[in-house]
Amino acid sequence: MSKAREPRIVITGLGATTPLGGNVADTWQAVLAGRSGAHPLEYPWVAEHDLPVTFAATLAIPPEKVLSKVEQRRQDPCAQYAVIAAREAWADAGSPDIDRDRLAVSVGSGVGGISTVIAQWENLRTKGPRRVFPLAVPMLLVNSPTAMVSLEVGARGGGHTPVSACASGAEAIGNAADWIRSGRVDMAIAGGTEAAVHPLPIGGFCAMQALSTRNDDPQRASRPYDVDRDGFVMGEGAALVVLETYDSAKARGATIYAELLASGISTDAFHVAAPEPEGIGAAAAMTQAITIGDIDPADIVHLNAHATSTPVGDVAEVKAVRRALGEHADHVAVSATKSMTGHLLGAAGSLEAIFTILALRERLAPAQINLDSLDPDVHLDVVSGSHRPLPAGDIVALNNSFGFGGHNVSLAFASV
Repeated sequence: MSKAREPRIVITGLGATTPLGGNVADTWQAVLAGRSGAHPLEYPWVAEHDLPVTFAATLAIPPEKVLSKVEQRRQDPCAQYAVIAAREAWADAGSPDIDRDRLAVSVGSGVGGISTVIAQWENLRTKGPRRVFPLAVPMLLVNSPTAMVSLEVGARGGGHTPVSACASGAEAIGNAADWIRSGRVDMAIAGGTEAAVHPLPIGGFCAMQALSTRNDDPQRASRPYDVDRDGFVMGEGAALVVLETYDSAKARGATIYAELLASGISTDAFHVAAPEPEGIGAAAAMTQAITIGDIDPADIVHLNAHATSTPVGDVAEVKAVRRALGEHADHVAVSATKSMTGHLLGAAGSLEAIFTILALRERLAPAQINLDSLDPDVHLDVVSGSHRPLPAGDIVALNNSFGFGGHNVSLAFASV
């Protein structure tokens, strides 16, 4: 087991709104039930733009059922999702009574306020500048979710917005831990949000041939590691966690879900979209997390993989895992939860961090769905069919997140 660095950083609050549920508990139960959040899209713009892909994994609970009309009007959906997740995470942490000057917020996003950008462009184009909404600019900015969460909890210790494509949410969590460990702040709310189920991103991903085109069977479309996988399924939502020191959590009697030992961050410097095919950069992020966290690779029993269901990306990650863990890779139970949630882009890493935390807490690696025939190039112990019990004692799990531009983040969590 690793030698815990001081101060130890722990997770004391979880919050999410996802295609599987409007909160963490419902989302996790859906994962354990093996449900898919993918469904046909019922928006008029699907036919209007003749999109090649007509399905996605949209929110299980629409924000209009949770937020006031004023909140909806003044926030882009990506900020709305973040606020919903933040409220749950903060309440789950016990709504701590702390010095707000010592509380930071970091909410990453890959795309940001795309709905606001397009809607207000249409207003300008068709109705003129006087019909552009006065809050259009703060709504469309990528830091808008961070700002709205900061306002929600009164955080004055710094607001940060990492933008590293699909690694954004994971990077936000890793950065927040570093700020607490450095002594700059005492507590942070961190994670990711995304609201990109919109014709422009879908059209763009279609043009890249990145999305699955299984329009006739959406719930079986996301199939990581399967020999017949044909791309990822677009998802949306937000997932945030509360981080603080172990001593702080113990002193106030908070629930401690897991410890965040370290984060590893690297870049491929290979291609603007394609992953480095041998997994060199991704392996470097994993190795960095293991080294910084002083982790014995033999203690790593679980991995929530990035595993998007793309033909190239899945195999590149397999190579990265084997490069980073060597012979120990054979003994790691690998989960691919995007098979159920779809790909939440900038929120994927933080949602999967929550899944990793809960897997450690419940000693159970969730099984992926839709794995009918394992790709012969996938030389890992992929959990499918039934969930995998994790061993007792002190154990470690990794959570990988990779993004366009070659961004790689690996988070290392330990049981408590």
